[in-house]
Amino acid sequence: MVQTMTGTTVAEVMAELADLADPRILEVNLRHGDDHAVNLTKLRAVAKRLKTQQPLAVELWDTGDTAARLLAILICSPKAFELDELDSMLRDAPAPKVQDWLVNYVVKKHPRAEELRLRWFTDPDPIVASAGWALTSDRVVKRPEGLDLSGLLDIIEARMKTEPDRLQWAMNTCLAQIGITHPEHRERAVAIGERLEVLKDYPTPPDCTSPFAPVWIAEMVRRQK
Repeated sequence: MVQTMTGTTVAEVMAELADLADPRILEVNLRHGDDHAVNLTKLRAVAKRLKTQQPLAVELWDTGDTAARLLAILICSPKAFELDELDSMLRDAPAPKVQDWLVNYVVKKHPRAEELRLRWFTDPDPIVASAGWALTSDRVVKRPEGLDLSGLLDIIEARMKTEPDRLQWAMNTCLAQIGITHPEHRERAVAIGERLEVLKDYPTPPDCTSPFAPVWIAEMVRRQK
């Protein structure tokens, strides 16, 4: 049994997560490729109580359990990881929610995130490449200097239609963000979206914005005005 400096053991945390597990939540999550059964609001409450605990986070990640890994992401110290560690973690994170949180809550906060973006962007594994595209979308919005936006649109136009779902989604997000945040590329971004029709028929609740790039771009630009 692993004992952390604060006295909380991995076994105790795993037991708490087991108590929080709800088969109805698992049923819903399985439809999206995730295999955890814990309500995320309750999971965040556990993380808030535990606070940052890097050793415990590492041990929770090593269990391989999806809920434990999500909790590990919430209580870890992003800067404590080496780049190769983060690379291995991403490649060993098949659950979409784990990958999403790892990229957004850990990698984006790492001081060498750009190195991982470049490493992952052209990776032959589409799941790893999707993380590279997610980091690229973040740069498109926050730090576009040095990015070849026209070149990104060329790649999206040539490849997005036939890519696997998660990589396609990440490329579509980048397409939309270019159109939303860079008016000089907006017309072309919309035209690419209209021509490829990726996610055009994606089921979207009435109170949500469609991920279909032309609609997404138009709605966000409207809000900006």
